[in-house]
This record gives sequence, C-alpha cells and structure tokens, in this order.
Amino acid sequence: MNLNLRLTVNPPVKLILLLCLFLAGCAAPPPYVYQYIPGRTAVLRDGIAIAPPSAPPDVQIAVAAGNRIAGLPYVYGAGHTSAEFDSAYDCSGAASFVLRAAGLLDSPMPSLAFRHYGADGPGNWITIYARRDHVFMVIAGLRFDTGWTGSVSRGPRWTTRSRPTDGAVERHPYDL
Repeated sequence: MNLNLRLTVNPPVKLILLLCLFLAGCAAPPPYVYQYIPGRTAVLRDGIAIAPPSAPPDVQIAVAAGNRIAGLPYVYGAGHTSAEFDSAYDCSGAASFVLRAAGLLDSPMPSLAFRHYGADGPGNWITIYARRDHVFMVIAGLRFDTGWTGSVSRGPRWTTRSRPTDGAVERHPYDL
C-alpha cells in the first residue's frame, strides 16, 4: 500500500507559519528567579553581597565592585567616564563598573552594546541580561540591577527579587 500524501497550504497560511517559526526563535530567556545553591550562590546581608568561597577570583572581585557602588543613586548616563569611581550610576554604567573592576571589560558600554558582549547564553557565574534600553547582571546567583529591586530609590542594588526578562538576551564573560 503506497500512500503518497501531499499537504497543500495556501500562501497566506505559509506566511503565518513561517512568521510563527521565526518569532519562536526570538523568545526571551526565562525570568530571573533567585534560587539558593549552597557553595555556588552569593548571600545578601543588609544590602551587601557575600560571594561563596568557591567562586573564581574574577567573580569575587565583581561582587566586591558591586558592593562598592550598591546604594548609590541612579543618574541617566552616569558611570560612563574613564574615572575609577563615579558618584552615581545608570544600569549600563553599573554593569560596566563591575566588569571593568574584575578585568572583564576595557571601557564602559551602553545597554545596547551588552547584547553582543562576551559569549551567548547564561554563564556559570555571571550572566548579563541585555535589552536595547536596559541591562542587569546576575553574579553568583544574585541580581545586581538599578530597577525592580524593591527599593523606593533607584540605583545599583543587590536583590533576590524576581524580575521578568522580556526582550533581553543572555550573555556572559568568557569562561565564567
């Protein structure tokens, strides 16, 4: 018995199917949700992150750099100078400061440029979530962000609060 079936689809339906397949490949990563893993996750005490002792040196330095600017105010465009330290930071200025301190970035970058930073996908220790207009990081499981932190003021903060990642891509420093 030879069944030779042929599926015919009219052009508008083909276009819709192709569009659905294309958009399925553009899905955002899952939302950030804090999950404590002993020995792999930083802990948060009074707004200060404590890296796990097993974290690589670059991660320890990144956490210390985040602690240095955590609690400073948010100012759009701040943190993008060649100065070692600024009095305020925006999202990409804060991410740039942390990565530069750890030797993982040469100069500050805007949010959009972080969409092409390092390697694609989540990292083992550091993951960057970059949209066209915002960037935040997860370092040793803790989120470092200027928004969605549960604080009444904006600016770089550590948090365990969940956050959606709509429109973001995941990137990470090589080998981390």
